[in-house]
Amino acid sequence: MTSRRWPGFVYDAGDEPDARFTLANERTFLAWIRTSLGLMAGGVAVEALGYPGHGALRTVLAVSLLLAGVLCAGTAFFRWAAAERAMRLGQPLPGPFLLPVLGAVLVLAGLLAVLMVLL
Repeated sequence: MTSRRWPGFVYDAGDEPDARFTLANERTFLAWIRTSLGLMAGGVAVEALGYPGHGALRTVLAVSLLLAGVLCAGTAFFRWAAAERAMRLGQPLPGPFLLPVLGAVLVLAGLLAVLMVLL
């Protein structure tokens, strides 16, 4: 029997997991969305409130934060779906693809911010 819930590739697989796990997965999804909004707000703030004379560095920093936020938001749904499907099929949860990428972007953003302060 197919589910009437969307997306079908998630809800039509396996058995219904304990509702607590599904709700925890949703909270994790929302945490990724909050992180995404914070990164994008930081990118906009850097560009809007940046120091004069640091145009190129400020732009690179702002764009890095904005792209990290977009990547985070874009990946959040797929991460939620993969975890939900794995729980329904009794499989191990997928590895966190986004964590190393997000960490690398934030290291770059932090180094650019340090350069802006020192110059």
